[in-house]
Amino acid sequence: MSQLTHQTRDIPGNSPRDILVTSALPYANGPIHIGHLVEYIQTDIWVRFQKMRGQNCWYVCADDAHGTPIMLRARQEGITPEALIARVAEEHKADFSAFRVGFDNYHSTHSDENRHFAELIYERNRDKGHISRRTITQAYDPVEQMFLPDRFIKGECPKCGTPDQYGDNCEACGASYSPNELKNPRSAVSGAVPEQRESDHYFFRLGDFEPMLRDWTRGGGLQPQVANKLDEWFDAGLQEWDISRDAPYFGFEIPDHPGKFFYVWLDAPIGYMASFRHLCDSPRGRAAGLDFDRFWDKDSPAELYHFIGKDIIYFHALFWPAMLHGADFRTPSAVFAHGFLTVDGQKMSKSRGTFIKARTYLDHLNPEYLRYYFAAKLGPGVDDIDLNLQDFTARVNSDLVGKVVNIASRSAGFIAKRFAGRLSPTLANPQLHAEFVQAGESIAVAYERRELSRAVREIMALADRANQYIDEQAPWVIAKAPDRDADLQAVCSMGINLFRVLIGYLRPILPGTAADSEAFLRIEPLTWAAIAEPLLDHEIAPFKPLMTRVESAQIEAMLEASKEDLSTTAPPSPPADQASLPVTRDPIAETIDIETFAKLDLRIARIRSAGLVEGADKLLRLELDLGGETRTVFAGIRSAYEPSDLEGRLTVMVANLAPRKMRFGVSEGMVLAAGPGGKDIFILSPDTGAQPGMRVK
Repeated sequence: MSQLTHQTRDIPGNSPRDILVTSALPYANGPIHIGHLVEYIQTDIWVRFQKMRGQNCWYVCADDAHGTPIMLRARQEGITPEALIARVAEEHKADFSAFRVGFDNYHSTHSDENRHFAELIYERNRDKGHISRRTITQAYDPVEQMFLPDRFIKGECPKCGTPDQYGDNCEACGASYSPNELKNPRSAVSGAVPEQRESDHYFFRLGDFEPMLRDWTRGGGLQPQVANKLDEWFDAGLQEWDISRDAPYFGFEIPDHPGKFFYVWLDAPIGYMASFRHLCDSPRGRAAGLDFDRFWDKDSPAELYHFIGKDIIYFHALFWPAMLHGADFRTPSAVFAHGFLTVDGQKMSKSRGTFIKARTYLDHLNPEYLRYYFAAKLGPGVDDIDLNLQDFTARVNSDLVGKVVNIASRSAGFIAKRFAGRLSPTLANPQLHAEFVQAGESIAVAYERRELSRAVREIMALADRANQYIDEQAPWVIAKAPDRDADLQAVCSMGINLFRVLIGYLRPILPGTAADSEAFLRIEPLTWAAIAEPLLDHEIAPFKPLMTRVESAQIEAMLEASKEDLSTTAPPSPPADQASLPVTRDPIAETIDIETFAKLDLRIARIRSAGLVEGADKLLRLELDLGGETRTVFAGIRSAYEPSDLEGRLTVMVANLAPRKMRFGVSEGMVLAAGPGGKDIFILSPDTGAQPGMRVK
């Protein structure tokens, strides 16, 4: 099913969609960190949106609990692998729960259900001739006296020459290969040079499925960048996949082959099926009438979506659909890949304190801040996203605290003090409320298409309009007039109703804040359909702060807590492309490619107002209208313009520049200027009929 097709099914009057959603399984060998959370937060937001729309949507996941790393770590700790994975599973579930990731079932690949489906899929493919057996020469650690899994051999990538790469795939170029192809290999367990010894292994004949895979990968279920990458692998030829490992190994033994175990990557994606089977058999699943076959039968009408990182595309977009097809199960409707997370423009670093564990973050900050920030950055593609901690602070404080929560706090006090918490029986501005409701159609499309950053922009544009309404009505002024109680109640009730719409749209992103808001509003959990109905003649609870500002001290404390002791280890040098550059550069020598330039969102803006900035000699404070959204920008143009000369004129601004916190306030963009300086600074655009908000192309 193509991505466009399934988006058209969410139409009033249609039956609810049956949707099964998974995220990649976290490995049970360590804690969850914020890089992992990009995926689980993105998936959870999409799932919560589907549930708000009334779809039969289920979200399952599990710990990936097999493999040599688990075995070796358990040995190091002096415990059994079973004890290790049980402990890590509890830690993972606690972290996910704290970040409001709402799995319908969280299971383990070390389970009866997973053993059943791993054996079933293997046997069905074997019986159809898709499994071969042959003797191979394999790396053996003479010190540890064990055959080495791919990930425990390191060396130079045979394709691109990058050093220190694992034995199954290259993190630099994405190539997949046999560990025998590595150059200058060494054991990652003992450091010894591996010996080559013979062993019988079992292989999945991936090439048998090339016609099917070519059709599937171009069937609309993959992002274009991913499909293009897979074409490169097709052109290189699909290789047989080694699905067996020798003892000692922590995993499932292959039927009829003692001492041989399923490779962890065979049973890991099967964990999706196992977790869903476990859910179907649970009291909750039985109460909901969940039918496993309805979701996994080869002719299933249900939708199946996998959210994964771009580093495991090969397994999910080639091996996984081929294994399923060969075993007469359905293939995924789509596989959605995302990019990696950087922090302050660089790879996560233990020495800088930016390798932040989920639990460390939770010790210092509200988890919903990170959910919101990731949503504001994520789109439907596979681009990496950056957690800029200064921008994170400014955006949370400006958007969530300064805009959304501020609407409720500005209105609720008057309702509580003057009207015993009761809202007006009518809307003060029905047209404005209707416009907010109508905007939900576009926001819903953005959510459906995983365009989370667009959804956030549209919601924040509405928040600006709500605050503008309150500013224009000035309830604090009305409250001083003895004969305007009805007006005061109506205006503040309108503010509360606009807040209710906004918190409904934000509910997939901020489920905890939404729940607190629903308690304040004394309403049932919001569905997408319920957002349209205003609260009239309704009693609300006294307002309690829903969020507090992020303080720089919290960020600094989090980073400090994340740093490792470097007394014996020098901090790593930055990669060449991230090395520090001098501040003064030759502007002609510094170039960017067209893709980088295309990321600039240049918009026509009308200067609604302009004013001096107290304490600043060069700045003017501009209020810019982008066609329904208002931005505040501080521009260093005071030497060239009188504020009164600017009002009502058009200019061009960079609309997707990260907010910058200044001592005068937060600047939410940048106006473009030309000229040598002084009085010769030119920012105005000729008024040719262009409308605020239009893109400059």
